[in-house]
Amino acid sequence: FWATYCIPCRKEMPALAAMQNRLRAKGFQLVTISADEPEQEKDAAAFLDKTKVPAPVYIKRVKDDDKFINSLDPKWSGALPASFLYDRQGRKVKSYFGEIDLKQLEADVAKLL
Repeated sequence: FWATYCIPCRKEMPALAAMQNRLRAKGFQLVTISADEPEQEKDAAAFLDKTKVPAPVYIKRVKDDDKFINSLDPKWSGALPASFLYDRQGRKVKSYFGEIDLKQLEADVAKLL
């Protein structure tokens, strides 16, 4: 989860996209979900294009933010960036809140591939 107004999000996105490109053949899939408001959707899309973030990319649209956040991880405050790692069966393996340690993420991903 990221947003255009989140400086750490924009900072780490190119590295996440590069990791997707390196690990795609092994089955890794990066899915980005923007928390931008509808009026910033064009800015979010432009940033993703510029950064060459591969699809799938989404914009979060929920009626109840708290309920949505708690459904992903009750420990998550909703602060950005946030990343969630899922295994091939769709089970959440790990949650990362705040700026991500990319080496740690890649090591965690490697355990699943």
